[in-house]
Amino acid sequence: MAYFDLTGQTAIVTGAAGGIGETIARRLAASGATIVVADLNLEAGEAIASTLPNAAFAVRLDVTSSESCRQVAAEVIARTGRIDILVNNAGVAGKAAPVWEQTDEDWAWCVAVNLNGPFYLCRAVVPHMRERKYGRIVNIASIAGKEGNPNMSAYSATKAGLIGFTKSLGKEVAQEGITANCVTPAVVRTKILEQLTPQQVDYMTQRIPMRRTGEPEEIAAVVHFLASPDSSFVTAQTYDASGGRATY
Repeated sequence: MAYFDLTGQTAIVTGAAGGIGETIARRLAASGATIVVADLNLEAGEAIASTLPNAAFAVRLDVTSSESCRQVAAEVIARTGRIDILVNNAGVAGKAAPVWEQTDEDWAWCVAVNLNGPFYLCRAVVPHMRERKYGRIVNIASIAGKEGNPNMSAYSATKAGLIGFTKSLGKEVAQEGITANCVTPAVVRTKILEQLTPQQVDYMTQRIPMRRTGEPEEIAAVVHFLASPDSSFVTAQTYDASGGRATY
């Protein structure tokens, strides 16, 4: 018996043209899923999709636009006939600065990408999942959403909001064959760290009992379980992948 088998399923992974999203896409593809690489950078997304099996393809997605999210959902259904898995991975770290140095635009950008994006996509995809009585939604939040990182107020607030949103959604669809869960990584070694100062990275790493950053493959492994049929009795939960940083 093959566990976490995704053969025949279609999975949308946002922000999959690099970083954690790409690693998640590769892991799910290796388990049989047809991957939709959904990214603002269509050229980079197509490059990734061309290396994946199972007729993977890329779509241009602007998660800050409700219309873009609606169109992508409709296109995927038209092309594959189904959306089984949605991984809301796209995110931004935001400006590294204390609250009094954050502009309206700094705050709004984090909200638009990190919080509005998952809401728009879930709203576009869930009706289809409800019709089919099956779905797996995995939202990538952050340990910052539980603990709050200094000089990352917008990022921390939006990731906390995403955790709350996921818990609410999971309960709303709990009797319809759909699960919604969060994964909350601690700092992971990807290009997003380039948006942070060395002091911020050190602050986060020193609070991890394992005293190291996570690897994208370690996050993808947790997502894989939550995206599979095997997670059928798990919903509205927050799964830490934090090297022991948070235990609640």
